[in-house]
Amino acid sequence: MSDFLNTFGLDWAKFISQVIVVLIVYAILAKFAFGPVLAMLEQRRKRIEDGEANLVKIREQLATAEEKVQSMLDEANRDAERLISEARESADALRDQKSQEAIKEAQQIIEKARAAAKVEHDNLMSSLKQEFGRLVTDATSKVTGKVLDEEDQKRINQETAGQVAL
Repeated sequence: MSDFLNTFGLDWAKFISQVIVVLIVYAILAKFAFGPVLAMLEQRRKRIEDGEANLVKIREQLATAEEKVQSMLDEANRDAERLISEARESADALRDQKSQEAIKEAQQIIEKARAAAKVEHDNLMSSLKQEFGRLVTDATSKVTGKVLDEEDQKRINQETAGQVAL
């Protein structure tokens, strides 16, 4: 075997010294290069896992928030529809009330106008009767040629007013 090793140029002293150098370099690299690099890779892996876990939580929270927002919107829509229907009912009631008040006011105005017209009619009739009585008295005095005294004028006016009843 010694020939075999010599054929390939194996020198045990050099071989052992190279193995020791490789082991020393490996130890130094393991301590100062591989260790920190592996630790850094482990930290990155943990951060990525934490980020993915947070992403899942955020997605769940987002879904929950969307459900809450949708339920709040639904409730707000129901409240808005209720308020609108209440406002319509209130407006209808107010319109009916104002219509009734307007009808009553119109009836009162009509009644006052009728009363005023009746008073005016009565005043005109009274004035007309007086004027008619005066005309009859004047015509009678001209026809008879006699000057009528107050008592005759009253009596003629009363007779004429009684017969003229309009």
